[in-house]
Amino acid sequence: MTDDARAESAEVEAEASDHPHWLRSTILFLSGQTASLFGSMLVQYTVFWYLTITYQSGLIMTLAAVFGFLPQAVVSIFGGVWADRHNRKFLIMGADAVIAASTLTLAIIMMTGFAEVWLIFLTLAIRSAGAGIQTPAVSALLPQIVPTRNLIRVNGVNGSIQSAMMLLAPVVGGALYAWASVVYDGSAAALIPIFFIDVVTAVIGIGLLALIPVRAVRRAADTESGYFADLVDGVRYIAHHAFVRWLLVLFAIIFVLTVAPSNLTPLMLVRTFPAGEAQNVVNLAVLEIAFSIGMMLGGILVASLFAKRSRVGMIVVSSLVFGVLSIALGLSANIWVFFGFMFLVGLAVPFFSTPSMTLLQETVEPERQGRVFGFVGIVMALAMPFGMVVFGPLADVLPIEILLIAAGVLTFVVVGLAVWLPAGRRAIVAAREASTRAEAVDSPTEADRAQPGSALPRDRP
Repeated sequence: MTDDARAESAEVEAEASDHPHWLRSTILFLSGQTASLFGSMLVQYTVFWYLTITYQSGLIMTLAAVFGFLPQAVVSIFGGVWADRHNRKFLIMGADAVIAASTLTLAIIMMTGFAEVWLIFLTLAIRSAGAGIQTPAVSALLPQIVPTRNLIRVNGVNGSIQSAMMLLAPVVGGALYAWASVVYDGSAAALIPIFFIDVVTAVIGIGLLALIPVRAVRRAADTESGYFADLVDGVRYIAHHAFVRWLLVLFAIIFVLTVAPSNLTPLMLVRTFPAGEAQNVVNLAVLEIAFSIGMMLGGILVASLFAKRSRVGMIVVSSLVFGVLSIALGLSANIWVFFGFMFLVGLAVPFFSTPSMTLLQETVEPERQGRVFGFVGIVMALAMPFGMVVFGPLADVLPIEILLIAAGVLTFVVVGLAVWLPAGRRAIVAAREASTRAEAVDSPTEADRAQPGSALPRDRP
């Protein structure tokens, strides 16, 4: 890290630590994102339920994943650069507005009776493109308003809140979708009430975010350049940053081997444990609820009991747990056992995602965080459709149970190589050293606290 970058990082951290209203800003920010996320989850769950129940096709689910994630990967290439050059607050608000507008348009068109599946795919693509702008901006904005020493706890709390929404959304979505399916005789028009709710929650999210004062990150004079130069600088930075490069590769493989097959579990539920349409909706909701309860509890555990534990250790162990649980899901012969293992999958997710995001926020300079999180979004968004392109068609010719077991076994192999190869060991050592430095910088000694002019919040007027 250059001297200018260190100075910029220290300045941004001082602003976050010393700002008297950082807690208020954090609460407003998380509240707004929670409202927006709730509406988005309602749309996500009910659209995928509709496609699963109506078509019961691995190909349709693959297309839904491609249209739902690939645009995010493409737009994230630019979204990360924009997040480092412009005010992240306005980027988030603008993306939310575009997503809400596309959903409202789809709802109005459906009210006329036109509800072709390609129209749903088109809306998924627009929403995904908006996420490509929003996601890196959200991840990079949080360290601007939260002191470094509180990041893992805030990330853990945020994960628990999101998990609570993931618990509430399938309950509300299942009830609304079941009611609307009866009213509209199982047609796509049953999605219309959910779309209108999403628009309202987006407006709430935009309104709360508008109340938070956020400035664009100031860039050192020698970093002023064009968009393409910034993009190249971001690629070069990741290529030469041992830990970031290692984590992005691990992210990609875990998402392909774990997340993509897990997205086939609703299809497995409908095929392996068949029921009537109403019961299928209930079972799909219970599946999501089990996963969400696990995620919520996992986030609480990370924020409270595991906040001081090794970030890298949690990432590696949780990756191995994903492999075990993927095999367990494939071997499930009872629907309640299946729900139980899905709960454990949710429990493991925060032990992977929270320390990963926290390590990136701790080790990457503020003026590059938008681009780094943009590339994280690209990896995640590409891994999902890529995995579905592989596993989706296979799900139409092979039992999903076999795919889950195979994915679990491959996860063991990949994680073992990630920690055994010399490049992986070097990346892990670098990450631990960077995390230790970040904690040392953010935890002044007693002597420092006694010095006049200390930058601690209690010494500020």
